[in-house]
Amino acid sequence: MRLTRLDIRDLRQLAPLSIQPGPRVNWIIGDNGAGKTSLLEAIHLLAYGRSFRGPVRDGLIRSGAMDLEVFAEWLEAAQRPRRVGLRHSGQGWEGRLDGAPAASLGELCAALAVVTFEPGSHALVSGGGEPRRRWLDWGLFHVEQDFLPLWRRYARALKQRNALLKSRPHADQLEAWEHELAEAGEPLTSRREAYLERLQPQVATVAAELVPVLGTATLQFLPGWRRQDVPLADALLLARERDLALGYTSVGPHRADWRIDYAARPNREALSRGQAKLTALACLLAQAEDYAGQRGEWPVVALDDLASELDRAHQQQLLGRLQASGAQVFITGTERPSELAADADTIWFHVEHGRITQV
Repeated sequence: MRLTRLDIRDLRQLAPLSIQPGPRVNWIIGDNGAGKTSLLEAIHLLAYGRSFRGPVRDGLIRSGAMDLEVFAEWLEAAQRPRRVGLRHSGQGWEGRLDGAPAASLGELCAALAVVTFEPGSHALVSGGGEPRRRWLDWGLFHVEQDFLPLWRRYARALKQRNALLKSRPHADQLEAWEHELAEAGEPLTSRREAYLERLQPQVATVAAELVPVLGTATLQFLPGWRRQDVPLADALLLARERDLALGYTSVGPHRADWRIDYAARPNREALSRGQAKLTALACLLAQAEDYAGQRGEWPVVALDDLASELDRAHQQQLLGRLQASGAQVFITGTERPSELAADADTIWFHVEHGRITQV
């Protein structure tokens, strides 16, 4: 999967631009605040339908502009050309895929796969459960075609049950939605657990390279209820009175999580920020490798502010792995790494005051 064109209009401080990225490594160089991260943010928007830097109201649309637009063309493994466009008017997203209106953001996000490592990525390991659930679901969303309908079925049932819990419903009303939650939630949980098990060897291998001092990495799935004791239908029934008091559903796959344990930290001591970053990177790379194994092509890889996130040794280790994979990579930095200056596979872009030029 390789982007061949990227157009951006009125995204943060960026001037309108159109670039043709190279098929391998693309370095975006410039001073802090010049707009480098915004370019990666545009790619992330097309693949996720959201920014990794906050909601639209946090300055995503250029000051004084009415809307923003991002457009990209890319080639899939079979050299099939694809096109996607995304516009936000300040009210909501509108998308087009291959020239036709997209039925939903999910349709766009299923088309273009991007793995992003940025300064907030350590939250995948050290933050709450939501980013870890999203990480699991991203992988399933892209490699199992029937996962999204299952996820939507569960989300709809959860929304309905939560609304009922606030209105003191009759038991039979809750029973209907609890049945629907169990019918969707059990297979949803099985998919997540199986996916995490499949990633285990890859995560352990990459983590052993990036943070060998921590020992062998092990992933553990946490389903969101005491699944080893009771099925989800029974767990919902047992939690009903408590949920009525709380006004929301307290058990189920929407509470799922996972954790990573290291053999050298048997008591699950907290990782340092640097170790958390490297662990998150190991998980993201393992997921990208799994995607490549399942789909026959690598996702696009975006690495923001690499020099400040990783020391030089880990940078070289990461770049060597990615260059060997053949993936298309976008990297931002404040200066041009001298050791890569003569690399024929590298395309250089310079950003200054929101304007980008190829150098």
